[in-house]
Formats: sequence, structure tokens, C-alpha cells
Amino acid sequence: MGEREQYVVVRTYSAGVHVGVLEYRDGKEVCLSKARRIWSWRERNTLHEIANHGVGAGSRVSEPVESIDLTEAIEVITCSDEGRAALEHATWTK
Repeated sequence: MGEREQYVVVRTYSAGVHVGVLEYRDGKEVCLSKARRIWSWRERNTLHEIANHGVGAGSRVSEPVESIDLTEAIEVITCSDEGRAALEHATWTK
């Protein structure tokens, strides 16, 4: 049986907050697949809460891209199953 995908929240130095499947990490460099940018969020106070529960109504989360390389990762937080499901279904709300 294969390894389970690790879905993570990544905070970067200057490129914002991203979520996706962790493909690799090498120091501050992180590659995510199925990657989405969290532009803004509501109903959560911290990235830890986003990783556990997703974002609230009125948040702005981009469409996914196939992959992204982030070169200045500051935090990499593993998502719970609940957080992953919520983040994968989040949309850009106006």
C-alpha cells in the first residue's frame, strides 16, 4: 500500500499562504501539487486553525494549479482530514 499524500498549509516569506500536496521539501524550498493560494480568510485566527478546519465563509482561495515551487517557506503545517476537505472545496468569494 502506498504512502498517504501529505496535504499542507505553507506560509512563505513573501509569496503568501498556499495549500496543497507536499511533493518535496529541501530546507526553505517546498514543491506543492494541486496547489491553491489563500488570499484572505475569515472565521479562523491562525494557520493552525486553517490546517485543522479550513477557512470560513467569505474567504478567498484560488483555483488549483498543477504545481508550484515556493522558495522561502517559513512554516509547513500538516492538515487534518477535515481541514483538507474544506480547503479543497473552498472558493473565491466576493
